[in-house]
Amino acid sequence: MVSDDQPMTRLLGKSCSIVHHKLAYTMRLMQKPAVSPFTLYLILILPPLFWAGNFVVGRAVHTDIPPFTLSLGRWVIALLCILPFAWPTMRRDLPLYWQYRWRLLAVSVVGVAAFNTLVYSGLHHTTATNGILLNSCIPILILLFGAMFYRLRLHSLQLLGLALSFFGVLTIILHGEWERLLSLAFSSGDLVIFTAMICWALYTLWLRDLPASIHRLGLMGAQIMVAVIVLLPLFIWEQAHGQHARWGQETWLALAYVGIFPSVIAYTLYTIGVEKAGAARAGLFIHLMPVFGSLLSVIFLGEHLHLFHAIGIAAILGGLALSNRHQHP
Repeated sequence: MVSDDQPMTRLLGKSCSIVHHKLAYTMRLMQKPAVSPFTLYLILILPPLFWAGNFVVGRAVHTDIPPFTLSLGRWVIALLCILPFAWPTMRRDLPLYWQYRWRLLAVSVVGVAAFNTLVYSGLHHTTATNGILLNSCIPILILLFGAMFYRLRLHSLQLLGLALSFFGVLTIILHGEWERLLSLAFSSGDLVIFTAMICWALYTLWLRDLPASIHRLGLMGAQIMVAVIVLLPLFIWEQAHGQHARWGQETWLALAYVGIFPSVIAYTLYTIGVEKAGAARAGLFIHLMPVFGSLLSVIFLGEHLHLFHAIGIAAILGGLALSNRHQHP
């Protein structure tokens, strides 16, 4: 797909070396029954930083790499990097994978394959800033779906927080122009990315249904394998319809980034965070994405922040604060 394989070979070699070092540290974290508060905060802060970069990179290459190609390439790289570490525990946990096969299939399709493909598709029609800000509704969606499907009881402040955050999400989706509700003139990209946020909220809740006896690194490897199998026919369909990537140094670098940092490292740390801090508390830290993402979008993409962004994120953060008033990470 590219005329000179040497830069890509060197890049993958260096990338895998970085991943192996990070995963070795992560495996030590998994073996600890408890971690220090500082380590827990670090575990929860790094994923939104890397995921914010994922939106920026996805937007930067949206004209060069089609969404299914980017999503499949991302997870193939992630699988190659994680498999040497994950394979022993994956073999050991095969009976558990079969026992929880439908839940494993659900989290793999919804949280790995669908979420990222929807994000990359949405970024073809909206800005990275909008996509990142829409991530701020995930903790509220986790609370809402928790109440709907897991009988989580919501107190009055949480209900108020849900309403306030929903106002913030609508403000961003409508670009502050409420008359769009009358004409239903939404940005298709914003709606696609909001659908991705629903997928991620469900993924976070469904992760809790998988027992702690399943090793989390092996679980990540199993999810990626399933996602690659699901994405492969979609990639073939994309190629058959003439949607081909334009490969060069920048696109290979972008693919390497999304395959390593937002994929292997961020997903593994987030899985540990959900296990050690709980779904709601881990989801809380996703609100750091607008902080990281807005800065990255302004610096690297030349995007601009508008008043409706500020109003929307303030409402979402206010709703989050109300909804989690009695919770502390």
